[in-house]
Amino acid sequence: MTTPASRPLGEYDWIRIAQDLDAQGWALLPALYAPADARALAALQGLPDPLPAPLASLRTDLYARLLPVARAWASALDVDVSYPDDLPAYLQQNRLSGQSRSLSAIQRLDAPGYQPLLQHADGACVFPLRLIVLLSEPGVDFTGGELVMTEQRPRMQSRPMVLPLGLGDGVVIATSHRPVSGSQGVYRVTERQAVSRVRSGERVGLDLMLHDAP
Repeated sequence: MTTPASRPLGEYDWIRIAQDLDAQGWALLPALYAPADARALAALQGLPDPLPAPLASLRTDLYARLLPVARAWASALDVDVSYPDDLPAYLQQNRLSGQSRSLSAIQRLDAPGYQPLLQHADGACVFPLRLIVLLSEPGVDFTGGELVMTEQRPRMQSRPMVLPLGLGDGVVIATSHRPVSGSQGVYRVTERQAVSRVRSGERVGLDLMLHDAP
């Protein structure tokens, strides 16, 4: 049994979050889970499908709050996609496109494990944003294991970014692409995410995806 997020999503400044996502492709949700609740979630051996009610509720609420950003990005990139007003309708759209496999997971990395650069962008329905929550404490439960994003802009080298997460912190990140305004208009930036090598201990995180996989 899982517990609800310790801090309701309504307590965050979603105008600032949208601005951060537009500016850098990620936005922090500090203390989304209290330490004890984060550790309780980390104790799960996996996530069932369908998700437990507290996580399903968090996912539904998150979709609604990120929907304006998703629609704005699609418009800016001139992408012919539609995002329904609520998550159940969007997941039905996923199923009609042959996407019914849940991507949400509890991720465990023991030393010297790492997660290579990746995107979750398979299928016709790809929600452009996702949530990651750190469920173990850096420097106590593990060392290393930094969350890293890379950003590839046209005709430029990839730019790495280390995202600062503590126990229970969440971060919303771009799933695969986002729009960036430049001197010649809007261009498409490619985003990827990785976890650097864990040097000691075990790193546990939650990946909460808003679309399903084929």
